[in-house]
Amino acid sequence: MDYKPNMEDIKKLRTMTGAGLADVKKALTEAEGDFDRAKELLRERGLAIAAKRSDRETSNGCVLVKKVDGFAAMIAVKCETDFVANGADFIAMTQSILDAALAAKCKNIDEVKALTIGGQKAEEIVTQRSGITGEKMELDGYLTLEGDNVEVYDHMGKHMLCTMVQLNKDNAEVGHKLAMQVAAMKPVSLDAQSVDQKILDEEYKTAVEKTKLEQVEKFVEMKLKKAGINPNLVDSEDHIESNIAKKWLTAEQADEARKIIADAKTEGEAQLKPVMIENIAKGRVQKFLKENCLVDQEFQFGDGDKATVSQWLKQQDKELNITAFRRFTLVAE
Repeated sequence: MDYKPNMEDIKKLRTMTGAGLADVKKALTEAEGDFDRAKELLRERGLAIAAKRSDRETSNGCVLVKKVDGFAAMIAVKCETDFVANGADFIAMTQSILDAALAAKCKNIDEVKALTIGGQKAEEIVTQRSGITGEKMELDGYLTLEGDNVEVYDHMGKHMLCTMVQLNKDNAEVGHKLAMQVAAMKPVSLDAQSVDQKILDEEYKTAVEKTKLEQVEKFVEMKLKKAGINPNLVDSEDHIESNIAKKWLTAEQADEARKIIADAKTEGEAQLKPVMIENIAKGRVQKFLKENCLVDQEFQFGDGDKATVSQWLKQQDKELNITAFRRFTLVAE
């Protein structure tokens, strides 16, 4: 094989593919100057690396958000390390896919993956970048809002958490603050009426179980204190053994505590009052809704008057309403 790529060809293929200098040079050499074959070799290398690292965790990445007339979208591309995620080439790749998705007004991530950008499908571009960096990468999320009066927000400009908020009328300042609220307070729904019934059912079920457990625990503590035993010394078997070793408990006291706990749990469970449990559980669900429905949350960027988002919004303009919001993050919460 006598062919040696010149710098002009290397630069040309790098511009076409975004691949590294060494990878481009190797691909051109193997393809003997055939650009199409060299591009295919780079693509195959990306596929091989992606397959090899398919079980790796992609806990870093880049989230970008942007709006054009009547359409806004955010996209997330994940990778393995923050070093790659913060790289200019990786961010530029993510931006190019988002720009193409906006231009095509893609409705979902499958449409984004199928986009053709510079002769390549978006999914292939991500795979190829995987071959360049040696890290697993994947298109992970894509959300949109259609219509006017949308404000977008990239939290602290770090490309890890982005939000979009849509209002029923134009007010960029209010929209921006609400987008910050969505970023900070991670609401699950706009209001109580739009919360998924499955979420409500699960919250109620969890609240019932938690309430029952707490009521039984209170009954057990009362029985232990009545017997002159500190509940904190016997709240787990490990603590009991540790406290015996420290001579804070005798073996006899430990046995007595175990018997009291077992008997009290049975007695406490038998004395549970269904109506009381139901009322406490419903109260917990209401607390969940207040904390997780955007319009009912305490507004975080006001003047300290403890107003809800809905109340603050009416203070700005009585006719102003939030019609939709979107939020996507790569940050563990």
